[in-house]
Amino acid sequence: MNTPDTTGRNDSEPDAPLSHLPDRIRRSIEITPTACTDERIINITTVARRTGRPRRIEIFFYRAAGATYLCGGAGGAATDWHANLLANPHFTFHLGNGIRADLPALATPVTDPTERHTVLAEIVADLNQPRPRHHPADPTRRLADSRLMRIMTRSR
Repeated sequence: MNTPDTTGRNDSEPDAPLSHLPDRIRRSIEITPTACTDERIINITTVARRTGRPRRIEIFFYRAAGATYLCGGAGGAATDWHANLLANPHFTFHLGNGIRADLPALATPVTDPTERHTVLAEIVADLNQPRPRHHPADPTRRLADSRLMRIMTRSR
């Protein structure tokens, strides 16, 4: 399934098939709703936008709409990883949890409102998060301003 590129750039495609990766690595990225928290945690190394130094953080990744995503900063909170990827979209996607792999990757910000809504709704459904009573019926509303990046893993 191809997700439209909402940035106007044409240098990336969603990694839906992940066919260029060995099976064990592909399977660890193609998580399903039954995946436990540990299976969703990775590290990423970005290039710091001010210093140019590598910055490694732990973060959750998600599979939605046939692609891989990083999402964070609920409520619009600024995140360094997001700002670093906006400045330089090339980074390293580090798998853990029994599968060790350092994959070159490319991040594309998801800015199209329809795509954001679709992806965030799928992430919320995947996590099966209950909605608190004081939140509106749309579970993606509280995540509407989250930082959302589509990830394409690349061959070395």
